[in-house]
Amino acid sequence: MATSGRVLVLSAAIGEGHDLPARWLAAGLAEEDPAIEVEIADGLAAMGRLSERVVLGGSSFESVWGNRLFDLTHWLITEVAPIRALAGVVGVALGGRGLRRLIAERRADVVVSTYPGVTEVLGRLRRRRRLAVPVASAITDLASLRYWAHPGVDLHLVTHPESIAEVRAIAGARTDVVAVRGLNDPAFLTERPRADARRALGLPPDGPVVVVSGGGWGVGDLAGAIDTVLAVDGAVAVVMCGRNDAVRERLAARHAGEPRVRLLGFTDRVSDLFAAADALVHSTAGLTVLEAMARGCPVISYGWGRGHIRANNRAYRRFGLADVATTRPALAAALRRALAARREPDRSQAELPTAAGVVRTRFGLGAAEQQIAHSG
Repeated sequence: MATSGRVLVLSAAIGEGHDLPARWLAAGLAEEDPAIEVEIADGLAAMGRLSERVVLGGSSFESVWGNRLFDLTHWLITEVAPIRALAGVVGVALGGRGLRRLIAERRADVVVSTYPGVTEVLGRLRRRRRLAVPVASAITDLASLRYWAHPGVDLHLVTHPESIAEVRAIAGARTDVVAVRGLNDPAFLTERPRADARRALGLPPDGPVVVVSGGGWGVGDLAGAIDTVLAVDGAVAVVMCGRNDAVRERLAARHAGEPRVRLLGFTDRVSDLFAAADALVHSTAGLTVLEAMARGCPVISYGWGRGHIRANNRAYRRFGLADVATTRPALAAALRRALAARREPDRSQAELPTAAGVVRTRFGLGAAEQQIAHSG
């Protein structure tokens, strides 16, 4: 079979919030045009060991000091212009050559990045004409998009239409930005009766079920969120600890013998969980919030208002997409509101074009037949 083009999708081994969109985009491209060759690679690793150490070292959240360092680092590189500029220059100096080498080796016709640290370097390379291959950024956060968006990036794909204004403020008013679906599991856009989901998960058919999530990192005040859920008569807390086994073990010891607490590690059953749940208490923003919205599961952001999460929380409030609680009493009040709310699945996501389709059309890959209009 003749190839319709080669797409290199660059992620980073720092969390499922970057790897999962990469995999779903690759799957979408393969489904829409099997003649397109798609490869996923670790863009952060390609930038070199030092870049990897700096990023991964700044993502340690196991202590108060780790949290404060993350907060301070994020503020410096996003809000202090000279430091932001210096970080960009250093990023290109450390990682630009490795990224260009990887792209050349894979003979890519298009590069899509799902990790902002990689996107920033690619955007700078494109703007300086040091990279001939067009670049797209797949943006899965709602706000704090300073490194997700760049004037040198050819195409910005956003999962929240509300993000378009911020992307244009960063990348320029005429930048190509499109709200899309297809960067997460399409199962979230299909109907799933609550009773069926609860039965499949072994959850009680009646009574409140609340999902508590620390994201892939398993961070935030999960213990406080669990206690708040247990204070609701008959409520069950299903806790997603991500890949943080230490947190899961601590919570297991803390709640030993409590049948109303179900502890999970990383799971691929999130679609059913949100169909079964009456509310989500989540700490790390990102696609998880979008997925809960698609299921009509009310979202409360709580427990880890650090760095980019703080900016996302402000945006959740501004756009009315999620409730935000900063204290345990505020969480209890938000949970009461959520449990009293009517479930309203967000059907608008299903009406968006697919990320794969937009990439194919914009960059002339394969037999793309439908032109996707620029977002207004």
